[in-house]
Amino acid sequence: MKNRMLNITEIPGGVRLEVKVQPRSSKNQIVGEKEGVLKIKLTAPPVDGEANQALIAFLSTCFKVPKKNISLLKGDSSRHKLLEIIGVEPKDIAAWVPGTNLS
Repeated sequence: MKNRMLNITEIPGGVRLEVKVQPRSSKNQIVGEKEGVLKIKLTAPPVDGEANQALIAFLSTCFKVPKKNISLLKGDSSRHKLLEIIGVEPKDIAAWVPGTNLS
């Protein structure tokens, strides 16, 4: 399997990362990486912020951090988003994406 790299920026106490969301999927899942961006499928529709709320709840469960530790910095109405997650390290995120490294 080819090693892939995620674009993750370490910040004090956490990380910033780019994600691409695919709403209205059959299940919530992290599907992989493309060009350094984490791809995530969500069951929620992209209506009235439902997909954003579902994204934060899903990542909160994945990384075992409170929802308040996840902030949407950019991309409120876009599929491409910039997130800040406090309480995780880059290795925690890479562990969810098979074949990914951070070097």
